[in-house]
Amino acid sequence: MVNYNNNNFSKGTDLAVILLYVMMVAIGILCIFMVEYNPNLNWSNSFLTAKTNYSKQIYFAIFCAFIAIFILLMDSKVFTALSNVSYVLGILLMLATFVLGKDINGSKSWIPIAGGFNLQPAEVCKIFTALILAKFISKPETDFSKLKSHLIAGAMIVLPAILSVMQHELGLALVYSAFIFAMYREGLPPIILVALLSFAILVIATLLLDPTVLSIIISVIAGLFIINLIKKFKRNRKSILVIISIWAICFGTIKYIVPYIFNNVLECYQSTRIYSMMGKEYDCGQNVKSANKTSVNKKAARKPDDYNVKQSKIAIGSGGFWGRGFLKGTQTRGKYVPEQHTDFIFTSLGEAFGFVGTFTFLGLYLFFLFRLIRIAERQRSTFSRVYAYSVVGIFFFHIAVNISMCIGLFPVVGIPLPLISYGGSSLLTFTVLVFILLRLDADRQMVLR
Repeated sequence: MVNYNNNNFSKGTDLAVILLYVMMVAIGILCIFMVEYNPNLNWSNSFLTAKTNYSKQIYFAIFCAFIAIFILLMDSKVFTALSNVSYVLGILLMLATFVLGKDINGSKSWIPIAGGFNLQPAEVCKIFTALILAKFISKPETDFSKLKSHLIAGAMIVLPAILSVMQHELGLALVYSAFIFAMYREGLPPIILVALLSFAILVIATLLLDPTVLSIIISVIAGLFIINLIKKFKRNRKSILVIISIWAICFGTIKYIVPYIFNNVLECYQSTRIYSMMGKEYDCGQNVKSANKTSVNKKAARKPDDYNVKQSKIAIGSGGFWGRGFLKGTQTRGKYVPEQHTDFIFTSLGEAFGFVGTFTFLGLYLFFLFRLIRIAERQRSTFSRVYAYSVVGIFFFHIAVNISMCIGLFPVVGIPLPLISYGGSSLLTFTVLVFILLRLDADRQMVLR
């Protein structure tokens, strides 16, 4: 597994990415420290005790550093050879959570391990999904212009996403949609992206408008198109059938699919968060999963979500242009923002360093993503390129959704900020994703399958 012939593992390795990685991990520890700093404690000792989240994050970072070095010393062929086995292992770990899982914040997606630490298989499985997707698309017999290949690749991605939903991890399930970046780069037809985007827009429109009114609007538009076709082209049956089919799909989505998703698939609190973002209230009495509960309090269900986002906006806004300064934040240090060391870690950065600090921070992320895209485009191997774009997609999705969530542009779905948010599973996942890519890039002249 280890490449002993490569005595200098830095040879061919993109050192700029490693530097950016180290900087962001350090910023993450700093942000967690700002949130939890207690002037009454000896902070130098607290870093060594592993009793605070920032001290634990340091130990996570040290462990990840050893993992990163080990990956850089490995032979690149190992990743192709073990991609299938690792994916099966990841699925088995996700299934194991239903038996061995520990319930944390209503999500049974954690497996307890030694020392009081917990592993979240849904996080780690993103690595294995990226590898098996790259393995499948890079096979000589795979023709990715065919529908069959699209369906197989889609099934590989959807399986862990479904298991994540069953574990009440909607945010992590949504992350798996980021693999569409890699699939599109390898030839996924644009019509599929247009269809998915159109479906998303239709769902949003259904939430914003009255379903009956929206159905009438779509029916009128479809009717006008059909009348126009009959007048101009007399009887173009094929076009008319296409319009009728699109209308039927839209009508079915508005009247049946969207209500079914919110009332039968999603939990009450998940539906409430999405409706809350749209400025509307969701009636949990319609939710099948909440029907067996003794009581449903709409205000109690909505309050946490409104409170989270509201306090997040206040914290970021209070930073102003230059920020309040290091350890001078009143909102984040006052613990007004829930989950501020994980999902809402961005608020501590915004309050302490203001617009200038967050703009600089996002600039680092942007440079990091462009660097990863540059690495992806210089790969000779399809396997390496697909894997690289999978990593880019995962990072971009996490960054965009987490920050949008903090400023109220996306529902609260529990997605960590890469390399910044507290969490061993999250930091390990992003570390492995990055350093496998660096290992593959160091051997970019090699064609892997």
